[in-house]
Amino acid sequence: MVNVLMLSKWHVHAQDYAKFIGEQPDAKVTCVWDEDAARGGPWAKELGVDFEPDLNTALARQDVDAVVVTTATSEHPKVMLAAANAKKHIFTEKALATTVADCKLIAEAIAQNNIKFCISHPNLTSSFTQYCKQAIDEGILGRVNYMRMRNAHDGSLAGWLPPYWYDVEKAGGGAMMDLGCHPMYTAAYLLGKPKRVASIFTTSYCPLPADDHAVSVVEFENSVIAVLETGFTSKYQAGCFELLGTEGAIVQVEGRVKVRSNQFKDGWFTPDKLPSPLPPALRMWLDGIIDGKPIPFDTAKGIALTELLENAYISHKEGRIVSI
Repeated sequence: MVNVLMLSKWHVHAQDYAKFIGEQPDAKVTCVWDEDAARGGPWAKELGVDFEPDLNTALARQDVDAVVVTTATSEHPKVMLAAANAKKHIFTEKALATTVADCKLIAEAIAQNNIKFCISHPNLTSSFTQYCKQAIDEGILGRVNYMRMRNAHDGSLAGWLPPYWYDVEKAGGGAMMDLGCHPMYTAAYLLGKPKRVASIFTTSYCPLPADDHAVSVVEFENSVIAVLETGFTSKYQAGCFELLGTEGAIVQVEGRVKVRSNQFKDGWFTPDKLPSPLPPALRMWLDGIIDGKPIPFDTAKGIALTELLENAYISHKEGRIVSI
């Protein structure tokens, strides 16, 4: 049985993770820590577990084997370094940290203490993303040269995001630091190492200086250009995705997949079957702890995401193309 300490209810996915753990036969939440006792105390009571206001005391408990990190992004280095040095396995909500320098400190502590780590990159577990990766590897698209991905909602426009979501000192940024993670890590997974990035972020409905509408254009070392879009201002958005190459294309709009390739003679078609989805990242983490199974969403992927995010924000703030 993996005994899990929940580190803060700050993140909107904290409750989802606690619920998932509670549904597993081999894991359970045993304690809650939160820097805000008025928030964490009632949550611990709701979960039927202890609330511990002191982080080090919580990490020293005998009934804590692992932690789920759902603090503000700016708090990630502090809590993850403490957890790693206490030899507790770590699952974290994205992003790993707001700077590559902090990511590397976290990665070093995790390696030195030989603990299991996993970061939440849920889009990579989807059948669709696995199909895209398979198509690239099998050469169905020829030489890939373009990708576009949009992930957005109306959180600012409709006013349903919590006010603290716009505190850039804690969150590390706005829409691109939050929802923009998904296009960013998907592009890195499919396309490889980024070379340079140019960004334009705007603020329409949320408090400055947070961004609620954002676009980054990334060139990768293999010359692929990716247009990565996100925002909190889209009441209606189709979740558009395009992956184009010299021999074919994959597009997805509102969940409908269309493929065309010179290897096939039927024009545009919908695949009969996509690959099976991978297990949820949280389940992979538990399997890694219990059975030693590989965890693909490691610190290297966390660093790659922050590398894109950090330089995307530099590009926006300084109004220039940034080499990576």
